[in-house]
Amino acid sequence: MDDKPVDKKIILEELEELHKLDYDYADGRILGSMCTEAHPFAKEVYCKFLDTNLGDPGLFRGTKTIEKKVIESIGKMLSLDNAYGNIVTGGTEANLMAIRAARNHARKYKGITDGEIIIPDSAHFSFKKAADMLNLKIVEAKLDDNYKIDVESVKRAISSKTVAIVAIAGTTELGLIDPIEEISKIAFENNIYFHVDAAFGGFSIPFLRESGYDLPVFDFSLEGVCSITVDPHKMGLAPIPAGGIIFRREEYLDVMAVDSPYLTVKTQSTIVGTRLGASSAATYAIMKYFGKEGYFKLIKRLMDDTMFFYENLKKLGYEIVCEPELNIVAFNHPDMDANVLAEKLENLGWKVSVAKCPVAIRVVLMNHIKRNHLEELLKDLKDIF
Repeated sequence: MDDKPVDKKIILEELEELHKLDYDYADGRILGSMCTEAHPFAKEVYCKFLDTNLGDPGLFRGTKTIEKKVIESIGKMLSLDNAYGNIVTGGTEANLMAIRAARNHARKYKGITDGEIIIPDSAHFSFKKAADMLNLKIVEAKLDDNYKIDVESVKRAISSKTVAIVAIAGTTELGLIDPIEEISKIAFENNIYFHVDAAFGGFSIPFLRESGYDLPVFDFSLEGVCSITVDPHKMGLAPIPAGGIIFRREEYLDVMAVDSPYLTVKTQSTIVGTRLGASSAATYAIMKYFGKEGYFKLIKRLMDDTMFFYENLKKLGYEIVCEPELNIVAFNHPDMDANVLAEKLENLGWKVSVAKCPVAIRVVLMNHIKRNHLEELLKDLKDIF
């Protein structure tokens, strides 16, 4: 901090120079991110609610009502009429809340004090954070030949200490949907908490399914599903940070509640205390603005571009890891290490990521990537080949 105030112009000039070091979504060169540029209308609403704090909802009753409306709307999108939950910072916090609810529920109703969680090898790293913070043991279920969680492996992993099973609807690396219907039955029959991480797929699978795409069921229509993570700041085009956690029953929030005596509410179940209301307001606005029709048009374009990229990669001779279910394509050069290929693309100005399971170049086709960007990328990939 400077000893004396600095002129706004000087500050803004410094910030502008630093901002130039950032990649810009609009350039279409960010290929490995599951986030994208927020919609202008969502940004506008976000700014209007910057001073609201959902950690003290008695002071911001209107904003708390907005959050409830958002949770209700997302719940209905996920086949749940009476939804409970919160808009949080992102998928990591949402997954942490789900696992904390599972642990506390198992501790209260089953007496499990040294719990285990079953997650697939494809699970997001947030579950490792959750296990570390909550003193839980991770038991990894194997993947089948299609890179989805192996159902038999889940069955073998269940023990008297299992507090939760996790499956993914839109895996981080490949965009695949686990056999959630089968796992839901297993979890329900064994009275085990079942969490679905749909941080990526939650804002696309429902609209694609409703429009005739042959995608698996993953939501609360399956009786074993207890909670779902879905991130509005990914496919929903809400500003960062806007993650969502939806619970089937209020008791899952209750088992996490702690006293908050100096606030306008008696208890609090979220991980953080101070919570920005702007995320809820922006999510509410963009969901109303797009509607089901708008989201389907957006996602249909992305899926069309995904298949365009997929088919042209095959024509060039690249090896595709799996046929895309959602808007992610993972591929390899037949004679070049993935990290070497990633470096070559980086030198050409493309920001790609390398998946680990399996090792491959991973391209996430988000809203900022247009057809002309893909054509440029394919040209560079052709030259590399």
